[in-house]
Amino acid sequence: MRDRILEILQDQRPDIDFENETELVSGGLLESFDIVSIVSELDDEFDIEITPKELKAENFDSLDALTKLVESLSEE
Repeated sequence: MRDRILEILQDQRPDIDFENETELVSGGLLESFDIVSIVSELDDEFDIEITPKELKAENFDSLDALTKLVESLSEE
C-alpha cells in the first residue's frame, strides 16, 4: 500500500522527495490543488472516502502519515 501511495504522490509532484520530507503541507510543498488531486487518486485507488474531517495538515505532511490515514480508512 505504501509503495502505491508513493507512486500516486510522485505522479502528482515528481519534484518532491516524498520518502524523506515530513512537512509536505506545513512546509508549503503541497498546495490545495495538489491535495485535492491526491485525495481523488487515493479515493479511487483504495476505494475509500477521505472526508473534510481528515483534511488536516498532520494527515498529509508525510508519506507515513498518508499511509496511516489510508490504512485506517481501508479498515472501516
